[in-house]
Amino acid sequence: MMHFLIKFSIIFINLIPVLPLTIASSANVTAVFAFGDSTFDSGNNNQLPTVFRSNHPPYGLDFPGRVPTGRFSDGKLTIDFLSSRLGLKELLPAYLDPLITDRDLLTGVSFASAGSGLDELTACEINALSMRNQLDYFAEALRRIRTAVGRKEAGRIVEKALFIISAGTNDMLYNFYGLPMRKVSYSLSDYHDLLLRNVESIIRELYNKGARRLSIAGLPPIGCLPVQMTLNTLISHNHHRSCVNDQNMDSQHYNTKLQALTSTLQANLSDSKVAYAVIYTPLMDMIINPSKYGFEKTKEGCCGTGSIEMGFLCNIFDATCESPAKYLFWDAVHPSQATYLKLAKIFQQTLLPHLLD
Repeated sequence: MMHFLIKFSIIFINLIPVLPLTIASSANVTAVFAFGDSTFDSGNNNQLPTVFRSNHPPYGLDFPGRVPTGRFSDGKLTIDFLSSRLGLKELLPAYLDPLITDRDLLTGVSFASAGSGLDELTACEINALSMRNQLDYFAEALRRIRTAVGRKEAGRIVEKALFIISAGTNDMLYNFYGLPMRKVSYSLSDYHDLLLRNVESIIRELYNKGARRLSIAGLPPIGCLPVQMTLNTLISHNHHRSCVNDQNMDSQHYNTKLQALTSTLQANLSDSKVAYAVIYTPLMDMIINPSKYGFEKTKEGCCGTGSIEMGFLCNIFDATCESPAKYLFWDAVHPSQATYLKLAKIFQQTLLPHLLD
């Protein structure tokens, strides 16, 4: 199964006022560096020997030029909209794109890899970039930036950049729910703790390399992914498609621990902003109140039947819906461009003020 992780770095704090777009430029945001899974992968997996790719139609159906770029969407991702809204560039490119230059690195890239997770085992199973690989590539990119503009300017770029991480969903989908590789050795709580220790290690490593604005997304309502609803109907022999409540509760338990961890890191890492990025709440609101967001379909994806198709299973031989913008999900796991845009707006209005304060 493919991953979700729409775990975009989004925080849902209703008490924070909506601020104008100029907040980013006034705070001197230099770049966006993204890490994680398919929700942030803008094409890195195109260069890897893995089946976890989306560089084929109908992916990219609503992308400029209708090009399938390796983004798991009908169009752009949240990181693209965010980069554009920050006035950096229209699209956040993949680091492994052979056309990337040292100059491109100065305003940010994505190191994310579809199928990756916080657990190193998750990426290894399907030849994706593990978080260790992604951090190593960032270190390589930092050396290239220093060569291009000098150590002092490189330090300023990293200090003023936004570092956003979206990972964890695949760990639960593959290693705990799907093929329970970890379930035989860990209780749910212990596995959550393993993932969170890795989160802390990642944040501290980026901090030691100069990052000061960091956010890590919580888990989405995993039980509401179309593919999980499909599996649930098969297991329970209930033809009524509905969210898997137990899995959603698991996500909430993890998120509570993650929120506590980010608060601790914020307190211990001087001169930094470490934000817990809530994804669960806005997604659940879209699922419960679809018309509020302009959606008509929230239980299936636009591609094929919308129940199991994703990655290579979502292809030119499958029919697609007429209006992807009316669907919360593009395929059975990943959001549509319309959803990514809405999440980017929430990100701008709530998370950025916290990170850029």
